[in-house]
Amino acid sequence: MKKQVPVEKGKTYRIHIDRLGTSGEGVGRADGFTVFVTGALPGEDVEARIAEVKKTYARGQLVQVVKASKDRVVPLCPIYADCGGCQLQHLSYAAQLRAKRQQVIDAVTRIGKRPDLPVHATLGAVEPWHYRNKMQFPVGREKGQTIIGCFAQGSHRIIDTRDCQIQAAGNNAILNAVRDVVNELRISVYDEDHHRGVLRHVMGRVGEKGDLMVCLVTATPQLPHEREVIKLLRKKLPQMVSLQQNIQTYHNNVILGRETRLLWGRPTILDRIGRLDFHISPRSFFQVNTAQAEVLYSKALEYANLQGEETVIDAYCGTGTITLFLARHAREVIGIEIVKPAIHDAEKNARDNGIKNAQFLVGDATEVMPRLYRQGVRADVVVVDPPRAGCTPTVLETFAHMQPQRIVYVSCNPASLARDIAILDDLGYTAQEVQPVDMFPMTSHVESVALIVRKE
Repeated sequence: MKKQVPVEKGKTYRIHIDRLGTSGEGVGRADGFTVFVTGALPGEDVEARIAEVKKTYARGQLVQVVKASKDRVVPLCPIYADCGGCQLQHLSYAAQLRAKRQQVIDAVTRIGKRPDLPVHATLGAVEPWHYRNKMQFPVGREKGQTIIGCFAQGSHRIIDTRDCQIQAAGNNAILNAVRDVVNELRISVYDEDHHRGVLRHVMGRVGEKGDLMVCLVTATPQLPHEREVIKLLRKKLPQMVSLQQNIQTYHNNVILGRETRLLWGRPTILDRIGRLDFHISPRSFFQVNTAQAEVLYSKALEYANLQGEETVIDAYCGTGTITLFLARHAREVIGIEIVKPAIHDAEKNARDNGIKNAQFLVGDATEVMPRLYRQGVRADVVVVDPPRAGCTPTVLETFAHMQPQRIVYVSCNPASLARDIAILDDLGYTAQEVQPVDMFPMTSHVESVALIVRKE
């Protein structure tokens, strides 16, 4: 007999919220049944209208906070209730840091089977606002006007944004200038339902000295009114040093395509972490919070515990940020990255910073790591900063075959970190501690760095 679900879609229930979910929503129970309520906080009693019912859980819309948390604050952003870019502006910053630590603890306990693993207090940002050096916003049309901004929570409805509170000021200047130019020149906007139009996304980057990179993502090889676009954006954005066009013709949600054209200015912008300078191109991975990246990489360097004679492998190295941090303290560092332009940037970054003991290999770590092992390469320390999905079993097994003394695992996803900690435990490596770092204030995301050592 089918078990009766105790909640109905469209009805309102009073729910006590116990904790935060991984996406920043409140998690409580109605008659023992799990309900996720966006905008609710732990310790609160709320009224929520059920919007979706599944076999094991439901999703509710917050109707009223009956009993508020002492950590609830008024969001700084006027469009926060509609925009899906942030999830935690209604939670005090100190409470955000505690919640992110708890997210890591829950993952390593439940998925990693390590309730004993020390998880330190989250390292918070000195400035939790206007920290993002990169933005990539979709472009749309509404009531005859161009709109640029984040998608609304759980949808593809664009919320027009003028002053995003987590973006650096330069990125806000970019999105407003591009909006004006598109309206002025009547450039068509891409319609993802009918696959018509030109402009799909606007990407911006802010460099160390406020230099701006603008990248217009189009569904067509040609950018209409190209000369006028260049002229107007140069006038509206005097700090712009690079204007590029990325061509994305595929009918999917991937933001950047494979081809990028330099329309005007330099091919890269410069940013700095610690004492190192980095050239960044449109498709390069670079941490979006420069100040907190230095905190994160310093912790990774501490965990690596380099004495100057080690061979280090940095899998998923991006533009070589962690690689070059490590190279100054090791005998040799090998960086691996699948994105070819990022490797070009990494090699240029090494040259510009006078670092000669770092080499970079283009390829998928799943293929490159076993090849290096077969060639006889052995690492004393392995540093890994994989995508959200974590490492493949092949990569983890190759780490173990190389028998490094330490693995420093940088992660943007506590769940995949915890899973890989459990796999490595079976391969002869044990996690000693985890340090969460708040790279993304006001959002539900948390970065972590774990020290994993070879068992005796």
